[in-house]
Amino acid sequence: MLKSVPAAGDASARFSAEEWAVRVDLAAAYRLVAHFHWDDLVFTHITARVPGPEHHFLINPYGMMFDEITASSLVKVDMQGNKVADSPWPVNPAGFVIHSAIHAARHDIECVLHTHTLNGVAVSAQKNGLLPISQQSIFVLQNLAYHDYEGVALRDDEKPRLVADMGQKGYLMLRNHGLLTAGRSIAEAFQMMYTFESTCAIQIRAQAGGGELIPVAQGIIDTAMGQARAVSTGLGPQQLIWPGLLRRLDRIDSSYRT
Repeated sequence: MLKSVPAAGDASARFSAEEWAVRVDLAAAYRLVAHFHWDDLVFTHITARVPGPEHHFLINPYGMMFDEITASSLVKVDMQGNKVADSPWPVNPAGFVIHSAIHAARHDIECVLHTHTLNGVAVSAQKNGLLPISQQSIFVLQNLAYHDYEGVALRDDEKPRLVADMGQKGYLMLRNHGLLTAGRSIAEAFQMMYTFESTCAIQIRAQAGGGELIPVAQGIIDTAMGQARAVSTGLGPQQLIWPGLLRRLDRIDSSYRT
C-alpha cells in the first residue's frame, strides 16, 4: 500500500501513525466513491474503526461532498455517534445508526460502506433481489443477506433486526434503500462494493434487454470463494487493487492525503 510521508507540522501530527493510516485510506475510499459516481450528494457513509481499545470510528463530515473529504477532516465518534474530537462538522445520525449496529456486532469488521446508487436501489426494490445471471453475481450471492425497509434509519430499535438479518455475511442488500458491504479492511469493503454495484448494473441492463435470462447453476455459486482465491492468486485487495487505486487518485488529486 502506498503511504504518504507527511510534512513536519502538518495535520497528521495530531494523530497516531496508526490512526493517520486509516484516515488516509478512508479519505481515499470517499474520493473513489465519488470518482465512480456512487455518491448521493452527502447522504451516504463509509465508516472505519480507529485502531485502539476505545471503540472509536471515523465518519464523513456531514455536509462535505465526497470529493472534498481529506484525512484530517474525517470526524471521530464513539459507538453512540458522539464526537470525541473537535470538529466544526456535524455527523448524520441516520448514517451512524446502521454503521454502529454492524460495528458493535462484528468485531471482525474494520470498514462499513453504504451506497444509494441507482442500480443498487433498483435491484433492492425487486422482489427476487439479486439474480444469479453474471460471473460477478456469484461472488456476491454466496455471502449476501437482506434487510427489509423500515424507513429512514433513525431508531435504535432497528439495530437488532438489522444485525440478525446480516449475521456473518459481508454483503447486505437494504430493501428499497441500497447496498452495504462490510470488510476486514477499507480496501476489502471497497472491492466488495465494486463487485456489488457491478452485479446490480449488469442485472438492470440484462433485464432491460427484454430477453430470457440464463441463471448460473447453484453448484457454481457454491464454489465462488475458491474461484476468487484462485483469481486473486492468494493476494487480498489491500495488496492487489488498493495500491493501484491510490495511484489513480494521486494522479487526479492527492489532497485526500492532507
